[in-house]
Amino acid sequence: MRASDLTLLIDAARAAGKEALSHVGTDLKVREKDDGAGPVTKADLAVNALLEDRLRSARSDYGWLSEESADDPARLDAGTLFIVDPIDGTRSFIEGSDHWAHAIAVVENGIATAAVVYLPAKDRLYSASLGNGARLNGAPIATGRTATLGAATILATRPSLDPAHWPRGVPEIKRSHRPSLAYRLSLVAEGRYDAMVTFRPTWEWDIASGTLILTESGARVTDRHGAPLRFNNPVPQTNGVLAANPALHALLLDRLI
Repeated sequence: MRASDLTLLIDAARAAGKEALSHVGTDLKVREKDDGAGPVTKADLAVNALLEDRLRSARSDYGWLSEESADDPARLDAGTLFIVDPIDGTRSFIEGSDHWAHAIAVVENGIATAAVVYLPAKDRLYSASLGNGARLNGAPIATGRTATLGAATILATRPSLDPAHWPRGVPEIKRSHRPSLAYRLSLVAEGRYDAMVTFRPTWEWDIASGTLILTESGARVTDRHGAPLRFNNPVPQTNGVLAANPALHALLLDRLI
């Protein structure tokens, strides 16, 4: 990681926010992507173009992986790359909600080293660099310390608490939800919620940035089976995500395996 990578990501995220907000209230030209991959708007594409131009102009030797760009296999040979979700929570953006984010990470040899999750409509900018802690709008943040299931809150979809996912019993835990995965991870990093879980195969652009922000806040982040997350895989997905402080993570994982 170059010393200025985080500054580059923060500046790019704020520029992306201005671009995205400029499309609010206009004809978004919504269309559905192939294979049931969800909607895309002209704002997603405009933000993607802005970020690719800014980031790759500054780091021409970095690879590129974005939800809204054709996947270039050359990224697999790049020791360092950007992993980007131009608008995480596109459905919320379309609906006029403020629960959508720009998620941007630098990944080196499979590990995120700099990351930003920015919610322009809320002006909440989460950031982290490897070994330097996590911040929200410049102030340090830390994950919660809840260490019992009964007292914990979890960000998850309703189907995630189906007994089929929990062979050792569904935890008695209070559930909430936010549409953006990157925002969910950041909320756990901030300590506003205690855990986050998703069992679906999860795209790297949704979680690379939030994973670093969480780990730098003191949380443990793994796949649904407790394996470490690594990024820039040939198929850029992980086997779900489980995130919480180490004590709570262990309790949740014990219910899953």
